[in-house]
Amino acid sequence: MEAEVDKLELMKNPVTLLKELSAIKSRYQTLQARFKPVAIEQKETKSRICATFNKTMTMIQELQKQTDLELSPLTEEEKTAAEQLKSHISDL
Repeated sequence: MEAEVDKLELMKNPVTLLKELSAIKSRYQTLQARFKPVAIEQKETKSRICATFNKTMTMIQELQKQTDLELSPLTEEEKTAAEQLKSHISDL
C-alpha cells in the first residue's frame, strides 16, 4: 500500500477497506498483465532448450552406435549437471 492505513480503522470502516482492496486488486492485475508475457516467453524458451537438449542427446547416441564408441563415465560435476537438467525437463 502506498500509504499505511491503520488496520483497526479498516475494520471499522468497510468503505475504506473496500477501496484499499480495490486498489490492491488493480495493482495485482497490472503486475499480472506486465509479467504474463515474460512467463510465456520463459516457458517457450525452456521448451526450446529442452527440445535442443533432447535432439543433441539423440544425435550423440546415434553417433555412438555408428562409430561403436562409448563415452567415458561422467564426472561428479557432469552427473550433477545431468540430474539438474532432468529435473528441469520434468518440470515442463
